[in-house]
Amino acid sequence: PPEQAARMKKLQEQDKRQKVEFRKRMEQEVSQFIQATGEPRRRFQPMNKIERSILHDVAEVAGLTSFSFGDDEDSRYVMVFKKEFAPSDEELEAYRRGEEWDPARAEERRRLRELAAQQEEAELERGPAPPGPPNDYKDKYRHLIGSEAAKAAARTMEANKAYGCVPVANKRDTRSIEEAMNEIRAKKRLRQAED
Repeated sequence: PPEQAARMKKLQEQDKRQKVEFRKRMEQEVSQFIQATGEPRRRFQPMNKIERSILHDVAEVAGLTSFSFGDDEDSRYVMVFKKEFAPSDEELEAYRRGEEWDPARAEERRRLRELAAQQEEAELERGPAPPGPPNDYKDKYRHLIGSEAAKAAARTMEANKAYGCVPVANKRDTRSIEEAMNEIRAKKRLRQAED
């Protein structure tokens, strides 16, 4: 119906007008922010996605850095930063967690991290700890095995003749692999000649 189309057109024009007015208002606020000398960053009221995108665009045109923060759609807001006060990753992380950014606390954390890194480096330079367990397992089990048991066990260890370890004295075949192969080939040739 034509009246519905007319109503739609009117709503679209109204929507467009509101966006233009909102953009003008944001441009004024951003230019005030740029002129405010003691203000490195400005937090705007929560706004919807379209308004945030307009504000981001205005900030970009003005040569500012802008980020959105807040978890759900109703509470998301934009923060605008002057280029020379662009936020560090740490600062952004704080805003993402919903915390206030405290440069002094961040500096303290950075110093602690540096100290930890220096200690780690010093430990690396000292070299690895000597290999082996920090204590002797025999001390732990002395009440069970006594202090001579391990030495006695080591002394009595001999090759078990029934299991894999064959002393050289017991080996009958002392030929090398080449000698054994040559003998096999010779036997084969002899058999072929007989056939």
